[in-house]
Amino acid sequence: MTTVKDIAAAVGVSVATVSNVLNGRPNVGRVIRHKVLRAAKRLGYQPNRAAQAMRTGRTRAIGLVLPDLTNPFFPELAQAVENTARNLGLLVCLVDSQGRAEGEADGFALLMQHAVDGIIWCPVGPRLPPYLHDATPPVVLIDRPRPGFPVVHSDYLMGGRLLADYALRMGHRCVGLLSGPQNLASARQRRDGFVEAFPRDITVAWEVSVGFDGILNAEALKALKRRGKATLIVAGNDLIAISAMRCLVESGIRVPEDVSITGFDNIRWTDVVTPRLTTIAQPVGAIGAKAVQLMQARMSGEKIASGRTIFDVTLVERDSVRRN
Repeated sequence: MTTVKDIAAAVGVSVATVSNVLNGRPNVGRVIRHKVLRAAKRLGYQPNRAAQAMRTGRTRAIGLVLPDLTNPFFPELAQAVENTARNLGLLVCLVDSQGRAEGEADGFALLMQHAVDGIIWCPVGPRLPPYLHDATPPVVLIDRPRPGFPVVHSDYLMGGRLLADYALRMGHRCVGLLSGPQNLASARQRRDGFVEAFPRDITVAWEVSVGFDGILNAEALKALKRRGKATLIVAGNDLIAISAMRCLVESGIRVPEDVSITGFDNIRWTDVVTPRLTTIAQPVGAIGAKAVQLMQARMSGEKIASGRTIFDVTLVERDSVRRN
């Protein structure tokens, strides 16, 4: 069995240095840290986590609290977080809050019972819950900002502007909006980025707010079947867009021949539905990796500003939009 001494000998550093790296302490340079981690992986080092936790008071485990694993965006995000965490020697404990504040609270309680060293969290609602207090381990947010916490997310305003510019280039000047839940800043910014980009050139014929789970309410179903003068439907995310396409087809309305539609997120389903969905791609891998890196830094004792890390998005043009 490979030991800390074996790794130290392979790299040519002290046992104390190897121990500092394996326990995530910040007092080791980046080059040496990478050499130690590569040697540990090459030699097949398997740490005794229970012994480490007893000795250091740290579990090398982090929580990941996501709002809805039935939305394909979040399993992809979870995979990105887990891949980066595993490379850093961290265990990820995943909680699906199932879109409920109660589920989120239960998840936090379980994670704290298991003494995780930090929590990466995509909140369900817009308000800070009462179970966040001084005893809570470090928290890094993904996708949905809250005051006082570092957060990683995409540039949603940019995504809305890209869709507005594309709509005009394709000749669509009258649109219907299936906006996401407007109590979430990420949904509002997607919507506002689109509406405010070209207010003189694009007319909103109708607008309905729909949950990110893609379940269309009665008002949304009525708007889709009515359509009015809208030649393009702009959906708050891909699940909403895919649900809308199904509703339209079942009503005898062809996409994109009769009406065009766009999404947001670029989940994997967008390339397999018919027609393939034009959408905005978020860099999910980079978002997940950055969140873990921020968490690792906080766990190592570094002071992380409660600011935002914002990633650019890109337009992915497929088959669901035709020139008007």
